[in-house]
Amino acid sequence: MKKRVLFVCTHNSARSVMAEAFLKNMAGDRYEVESAGLEPGILNPLVVEVMKEEGIDISDKKPQSVFDLYKQGRRYHYVITVCDASQSAKCPIFPSALETIHWSFPDPASFEGSQKEKLEQTRKVRDAIKSKIEDWIKDKK
Repeated sequence: MKKRVLFVCTHNSARSVMAEAFLKNMAGDRYEVESAGLEPGILNPLVVEVMKEEGIDISDKKPQSVFDLYKQGRRYHYVITVCDASQSAKCPIFPSALETIHWSFPDPASFEGSQKEKLEQTRKVRDAIKSKIEDWIKDKK
């Protein structure tokens, strides 16, 4: 049986979407993976672009509400929040999780500067999430 994993952040528009896509891509045979947000927003186009650089197309991802999943009675082995530590008070908690884990990543929506600078910062977050997922998968073997 696949273990169920939920990645959660504020808007389900960047960090949680990247984490979901990487885990599905790397270990979709072992995990059933979803992502959701406290206040679902619009998928961040910079995130779509940097994930395409990894060969992963997330352009059809529709941000969803963590509350909708909770109301549906969804249960997860792991709920992993990926909010920035400074925003952790706003980061939602999924009460029925067997294990809740928090990983802090900066929010690409908060990045400032030119398009090129924002892309570079978003790549750093993408790479940090990818590395964290790789390490987490290794630890779960």
